[in-house]
Amino acid sequence: MTPLRLGMVGGGQGAFIGAVHRMAARLDGHWNLVAGAFSSDPARAHKSAAELGVDPARSYDDFATMAGKEAARDDRIDAVAIVTPNHMHAPAAIAFLEAGIPVICDKPLTATQDQADELAAVVRRTGTPFFLTHNYTGYPLIREARAMIARGDLGRLRVIQAEYAQGWLAEPIESDGQKQAAWRTDPARSGAGGAIGDIGTHALNLITFVTGKQPNALSAELTCFGEGRTLDDNAHISLRFETGARGQIWASQVAVGCENGLRLRIYGEKGGLEWAQENPNQMRLTRLGQPAVWMTRAGDGTSGQATRLPAGHPEGYLEAFATLYSEIAQCLRGDEDAAILLPGLDAGLEGMAFIAACVASSSNDGVWVALAR
Repeated sequence: MTPLRLGMVGGGQGAFIGAVHRMAARLDGHWNLVAGAFSSDPARAHKSAAELGVDPARSYDDFATMAGKEAARDDRIDAVAIVTPNHMHAPAAIAFLEAGIPVICDKPLTATQDQADELAAVVRRTGTPFFLTHNYTGYPLIREARAMIARGDLGRLRVIQAEYAQGWLAEPIESDGQKQAAWRTDPARSGAGGAIGDIGTHALNLITFVTGKQPNALSAELTCFGEGRTLDDNAHISLRFETGARGQIWASQVAVGCENGLRLRIYGEKGGLEWAQENPNQMRLTRLGQPAVWMTRAGDGTSGQATRLPAGHPEGYLEAFATLYSEIAQCLRGDEDAAILLPGLDAGLEGMAFIAACVASSSNDGVWVALAR
């Protein structure tokens, strides 16, 4: 099987998520990185391309030039990964969608609702495939949990809790020029959401992916603890679901000592599930009136979804990301079933509506705000 050709916008020297995308794309042998506009600084872009072994002829000064020239090649890229700060997602994605090149975009969808609306219109008009990398949906036990809830193993859902706790912004490191902190705390580049956009959207997406349910209203309290910050670095959000279930999200980047503490807890009439991203190969299952059981990835009683190795051989963050890249490749090769679990435009729009509702609620003393459908 010949690997597909991948291009990348952003993700050059000093970037975090670009390297993650490249490792994930390579893991299962479905992709080769062959082109890129790796930085808004052309000199850094070309230096990054050289370090990555990209042909100088396919290292571009900017994404617009890249989209036009790649679209004209007989060996054009099969997809482009957009791994820039949020404010550049829409213009870069639109350029490639208009050129007929499928887009793999990091989350959140865009920085502003206007950008999201424009991007959505282009996706629908062109019909060019668009994927959003909510990578936590690729964890095997998360997919197991989704299947169990869909079968009714937990009964009617009552309580849905997600938290995403980090501590890396406990001090105002953006003031010292830390690149990742600088753009994430800047409304011009990040958008209206700080922690809610960066990690809160992951928590929401995990809830909706696993339960198959979307909240219809929320009440939020967003806080800026970091000195001089204008975007939230901590959020407490209550959720209501049409089914009667109630939920909460806590998203924080000032929780000292926390690293990447994404956790999910779901309880229904007949049982509950608990899962933590920092120990992703185990999931706690409780059934009413019975002892708790620890399920393991690929272990007895599981379907082994999205797993590569035998039980007891840990899989984690990169493998979950790679699951999405593998399924995107299968989808682009014509396997329609591969797209069933892939997040796309709808997941991105849900995230944007969530950010807007959180900001609106918090600015009005936590008033309950309906989530747009």
